[in-house]
Amino acid sequence: MPTKIEKDAISGQMTTGHEWDGLKELNTPLPRWWLWTLYATILFSLVWVVLYPAIPGTGWKGLTGWTARGDLPAQVAGERARIEPMLARLREATPEQVAADPGLRAFALAGGRGAFAQNCAGCHGSGGQGAQGGYPSLADDDWIYGGSLEAIGHTIRHGVRAGESDEQRGLAMPAFLATGMMTAPQIADTAEWVLSLTGRSTDAAAAGRGEALFTENCASCHGERGEGNRDMGAPRLSDRIWLYGGDKASIVRSISYSRAGVMPAWATRLDPAIVNMLTVYVHSLGGGE
Repeated sequence: MPTKIEKDAISGQMTTGHEWDGLKELNTPLPRWWLWTLYATILFSLVWVVLYPAIPGTGWKGLTGWTARGDLPAQVAGERARIEPMLARLREATPEQVAADPGLRAFALAGGRGAFAQNCAGCHGSGGQGAQGGYPSLADDDWIYGGSLEAIGHTIRHGVRAGESDEQRGLAMPAFLATGMMTAPQIADTAEWVLSLTGRSTDAAAAGRGEALFTENCASCHGERGEGNRDMGAPRLSDRIWLYGGDKASIVRSISYSRAGVMPAWATRLDPAIVNMLTVYVHSLGGGE
């Protein structure tokens, strides 16, 4: 491999003197601006390492001692101070007053969206769509305890069967089979009657027997025609919206062993302003009354 430096006859560019199988390497240096940019970035990185904690595992804190983590409390405190006047207004207002004030409502909706994502979406879904297994949809107009601002706020503050508030929502439904209040055949007949409320019964005789059983054991909470009772938290049975499944097996399971979903009382966990934000936000999802 010869090392003779010469000018290439075709391009007029000097060569490096390297040649492979008749191919000569041109000596094409990097643009000067590119080199200066490289040197500047190297210098910048050296200055950064001196000023800030940029060497993991060494304990070096830099001459300034500044860290993003250390600066976070001050940033949070500053943001908190900025929004505190609005939070104070939210604490003093009722959800109805918040909803009636355009500026306060816009602030509540923005904050409520974030609070919902952090505290509620894990059960009710990111869009409030709910999930089968005891997590009600908050985006329709089918409410167990009512969909007004007052009702939603009460449910959020005091929870459902969590044992954390004297004003909590919900009574326990009896486990009719487990307690011996009904036999398995009676429960099957009752389930058939419940199915008939939405036109899905396939056994008229069983549904006929189940009607009397339903009247005796279930109508006091769910209503004679399964219309539900919000004061007691008894779901409506005459539509096709089900928390735990509306097929016969699921209904039999509900009657036999009861269903008793639990929701925390958020008044003990969240700032009253956040509770009001959540109330207004949930009401806005589409099912608010």
